[in-house]
Amino acid sequence: MDSDDEFMSGLSDDGFEQAHDSDDGSMADDEEFDEDAGFSQDKDLKPGKKAYEVDFKVFSPKDIQSHQDKQIDEVSAILGQPSEATAILLRHLRWNKERLIETYMERPESVLETAGLGPESVQTPTTKVIKGFTCEICCEDTPGLETYALKCGHRYCVDCYRQYLAQKIKDEGEAARIQCPTSGCNRIVDSKSLDMLVAAELKSRYQVLLTRTYVDDKDNLKWCPAPNCEYAIECGVKKRELNRIVPTVACACEHRFCFGCTLHDHQPAPCSLVKQWLKKCEDDSETANWISANTKECPKCSSTIEKNGGCNHMTCRKCKHEFCWMCMGLWSEHGTSWYNCNRFEERSGLDGRDAQAKSRQSLERYLHYYNRYANHEQSAKLDKDLASKTNVKMKSLASTSGMSWIEVEFLKTASQTLQTCRQTLKWTYAFAYYLQRNNLTEIFEDNQKDFEMAVESLSEMFEKPTQELAALKVDMMDKTSYCNKRRVILLDDTAQNLKTGEWKFNVDITMGP
Repeated sequence: MDSDDEFMSGLSDDGFEQAHDSDDGSMADDEEFDEDAGFSQDKDLKPGKKAYEVDFKVFSPKDIQSHQDKQIDEVSAILGQPSEATAILLRHLRWNKERLIETYMERPESVLETAGLGPESVQTPTTKVIKGFTCEICCEDTPGLETYALKCGHRYCVDCYRQYLAQKIKDEGEAARIQCPTSGCNRIVDSKSLDMLVAAELKSRYQVLLTRTYVDDKDNLKWCPAPNCEYAIECGVKKRELNRIVPTVACACEHRFCFGCTLHDHQPAPCSLVKQWLKKCEDDSETANWISANTKECPKCSSTIEKNGGCNHMTCRKCKHEFCWMCMGLWSEHGTSWYNCNRFEERSGLDGRDAQAKSRQSLERYLHYYNRYANHEQSAKLDKDLASKTNVKMKSLASTSGMSWIEVEFLKTASQTLQTCRQTLKWTYAFAYYLQRNNLTEIFEDNQKDFEMAVESLSEMFEKPTQELAALKVDMMDKTSYCNKRRVILLDDTAQNLKTGEWKFNVDITMGP
């Protein structure tokens, strides 16, 4: 289903706004997180902003770590707790510092206990050599054995502690809630203790896991789902708004995805429709054509039935209803005509054929939209394969026509436009499948038609022999611009009607993504 791995280089054409200005794609030095809400977010529609666009920002792990450290220092000064303990408290309350400060001031002991920071039996966690000590994990009692204990006082040898922490970090991927090895003790291992015990490579892994936990705890932050991407995206669209907004964002790695469900960009279809469509495709599409040609539905319970013999006398295994395969009428009304249907005009037969016709019509309607959806998906994959050869085609055109490299860049732009437009066209058919028919639907289909014709025209130009492309440069640039324009028109109109609730669907779109 994924055919939008590359993103148009001209992000401004789609109106995507990013917070980063630095060369590595991270947040510029003058960008600040909103200290009250965690991250800044302008929810108002800016002048010139399209209805389908949303505000978002891209942050690097360095940006996120810096903000964590800043929050820890501020809250530590207010609560009078060490920074390592403050970090545990903030993670316990999912970095809601206002709530932490309020609850801590009201009942400090309870907050410390539930966060895994109390009660305490010793003051300072340190490594010690204790005479006559026997480790309860490895039963080692060698003289001079180095031991360690958190403030809870549960002491074990340093080697066992290190192995325990290594298992938690390396094998289990745990960082924020590593508890004391003693069963039943909820004391959390703080970063200071961990730095004292584990090797450098585990410290690095520990910090990565803590950063990931921080993003996971924030409702308005999500990791980019692209493979090996380390950036996070901030977007203020709430889950309850996903039936009115399709929040498409673009990472610094150029991967474009929906912030609501993290799937590839699926504008104009809301997340709930996408979920229902993908499930329907998974359940129906592989067998839909075979079903259409080889099966019928029981007139009584609508179960799908395959004819497995020459006899026209059918018995539904589900409801035991007996009917004629030829006319779909009651078998009891056919007398002894086992192989010939001589009661075609019987009322029961007409009713059966009506039910059968409606079922087939429903299947045909689904196949109409699915085939076009699948066609654009396949075309996008082919366009992507073609795009991988674009550089070769650009070099060839530059050498044969005398054009400079800048002058042949129109081919790259056309290729990227085709991929983006195919992705949008694909989802317009899933969107249209669930629409109820009205005047708005006709306008949508007109926009869809114009958009589709423009894309097919550009695709046909792109596939021309290289020696013909120089003469087509102006036409291709015009068509590329027109495709982008038609895409914007379709998405803007669709998104505006979605926000205002004008669209009427034949399924519930309030379900979660």
